[in-house]
Amino acid sequence: MVKSSKIIRLLHESLSYTAQNYSEKIAIIAGNEKLTYKEFADRTNSLANYFHSNGLKCGDRVGIYMDNTWRCCVAIYAVLMSGGVFHIINPQTKAGKLRYILEDSEAKFLITDEHLSKQFIPVVNHLALLSQVICSGDLSEKTKKIEKVIDYDTILENFSSSPPDIKNISVNLAALIYTSGTTGSPKGVMMTHQAMVFATESICEYLRLTETQRILCAIPLAFDYGLYQLLMSVRMGATLILERSFVFPAQVLKSMEVNKATVFPGVPTIFRTLLSMNERKKISFPFIERVTNTAAALSPDLIPQLKEIFPNGLIFKMYGITECKRISYLEPELIDEKISSVGKAIPGTEMFLLSSDGKPLPPGEIGILHVRGPHIMQGYWKKDKLSKVMLKKGQIPNDRVLCTQDLFIQDKEGFFYFKARSDDIIKTRGEKVSPVEVENVLYSIKGIKEVAVIGSEDLLLGEIVKAFVVLEDSYELSEREIKKVCSSKLENFMIPKEIVFIDKLLKTSSGKISKKNLKQ
Repeated sequence: MVKSSKIIRLLHESLSYTAQNYSEKIAIIAGNEKLTYKEFADRTNSLANYFHSNGLKCGDRVGIYMDNTWRCCVAIYAVLMSGGVFHIINPQTKAGKLRYILEDSEAKFLITDEHLSKQFIPVVNHLALLSQVICSGDLSEKTKKIEKVIDYDTILENFSSSPPDIKNISVNLAALIYTSGTTGSPKGVMMTHQAMVFATESICEYLRLTETQRILCAIPLAFDYGLYQLLMSVRMGATLILERSFVFPAQVLKSMEVNKATVFPGVPTIFRTLLSMNERKKISFPFIERVTNTAAALSPDLIPQLKEIFPNGLIFKMYGITECKRISYLEPELIDEKISSVGKAIPGTEMFLLSSDGKPLPPGEIGILHVRGPHIMQGYWKKDKLSKVMLKKGQIPNDRVLCTQDLFIQDKEGFFYFKARSDDIIKTRGEKVSPVEVENVLYSIKGIKEVAVIGSEDLLLGEIVKAFVVLEDSYELSEREIKKVCSSKLENFMIPKEIVFIDKLLKTSSGKISKKNLKQ
């Protein structure tokens, strides 16, 4: 359980606390590199002092465009320590979207890796509000020519490791978490220190975590599920075993065994991969104590097989959305009895169903899920109209309720069951994909007349991105040519796995493409 001896109001205060109480304990294992909590805190303070000395003010935004490394972890806490607001950008993000996010957030600093220079170099000189690019790795001559660039490690070597004296309060923003939306453009979810501290502690409580845990994270920190593995680890004084991805499963599993992991967070894609490996050659990890899942539903057929692979692991099924991090969890002791359920509300929150006209529903009826608690977002960054769609007035004066727009059923015992999403967002490989964003890229290809992108059910990936394409008359394009363009403009998980060439797309009476018909 979370220790109550220290009250944490600001998200970064947990690092100061753990550095005092677990100074020589290993905080992060990233490949061959290890950081103690003292080293973690000292490097964080140095970078925070640099920010403070170079004009970062409370509330200023900082983009973090990096791989899963200890430098990325230090960057997150340094931004918080200096009063800034961080937002992490997936390192798979291409230049066009990178520019959009940095312009939308009005980022004052960008922290990045040299190997991503092909994407950030064309962008940074066009950002008038961006004052500095902090870059890690061996800087190329091309990168050095950018006036705004400074070497990450040079900062750590030259700035004080004493904590900066920055005034901040818990209702201020801590992070913007960008997530895809039905508009095709990413939207920034505004999360305060108070909301993220509460969510971190509530999740630690129901997962029954202690400082003895060793959490393996092969999920991008740009994905809030990955980010919270770091936040929980630091809050508890646990050890985070950080992997860049699950692209090479054997490497991750070897790290899990060598580093004696006790907690394994995954998504259905990862679990399907493990089951496939297990069919070829039996694998077992008896040292794992907790197995957690989110991002997409963990289908009932996976549970018995996961129990074989993790014989001593408590399996937690969970549900959440970025707009409030986590909504529900199922106690692992009930996983056989309530195998299709996502459980009940996380500690300190409420979840309930309302009809489309806002009336409470009895058990057994499908309704729209609503959430109350300190963990809900402030709204979407600079998107007031969209915020009002998700944030509704509650029954109590001045209360705000998050309307998830997702459809659920509640049974007589109070357990919730996910039924459907009310938007078109595709969830594949544990990531969210906006169909509109993919369609925009496809429409940019000469010779394409009409397109429609949908999610198609897939046993391994949850869903795959499937594109229906209508070509201009007498024009020829191959699937390979289309995917090549997509790969230059989209993250790998957004590239259509299937492309279907058809003569025409059926329309609704209002002239819109009927995606419902395509799915059928």
